[in-house]
Amino acid sequence: MTDELDRLFELLVEALYRDARLAVPFPASELYERLVPYRSNRSRLNVATHQDYEMAVLRLLAGERDYVRLDPAEAREHMQAEVTAVNPDTGFFRNFPDAQALVNRIAAERHLRGQQLYAAPPEPDGTAEDAAALDAGAAPRSASAPPRPAAVPPVAARAPAFELVEPRDRLEADHCAYCGGPLPTGREVKFCPHCGQPALGEPKCPTCGSDVDVGWAYCVACGRATGFE
Repeated sequence: MTDELDRLFELLVEALYRDARLAVPFPASELYERLVPYRSNRSRLNVATHQDYEMAVLRLLAGERDYVRLDPAEAREHMQAEVTAVNPDTGFFRNFPDAQALVNRIAAERHLRGQQLYAAPPEPDGTAEDAAALDAGAAPRSASAPPRPAAVPPVAARAPAFELVEPRDRLEADHCAYCGGPLPTGREVKFCPHCGQPALGEPKCPTCGSDVDVGWAYCVACGRATGFE
């Protein structure tokens, strides 16, 4: 059973996907000002008041359910404390408009792939049933009754409005494995000019060589800047 926090995250993922920015950190203020603003998403979020919307934003930026990681850590910790307060200030997140947020790749991919549901193949026009009826000596169904109207697939089963970026081993070599943006041709490309991530292979810390995740500005092993932000 989904709630407003789940729905807010799903709308955020869809908005970032349309902008080809799923793997790129974004200012926290973009969430409520441009990506998923209250006024144009109230019905889809199914929230009763603006305060309910703000509480969902606060919970998301505080890292609830590990949907979003917020940096710096101090901003995240302050929001976590506010969420658990007896009378929380639901608009507390507005104190940190420049904090950088990054969505959980695994959760985002799970949502996007879950949207790729297609309707079952439509029923035949009746030709097979007519043939069976003729074999049995009966009149074809199409001759005695009007054809059935074409089945309309349920909304949840229709083709999605967008597709998930293919896994990096299936992407064309001239597109970024993280954001899908086109890479320059005819030259050596080590980093994507659109999102700044390595063009090929898993990102590693340039100082100690430890594995780092997409969008990490600092290495968790040695604490040095990765240069991938």
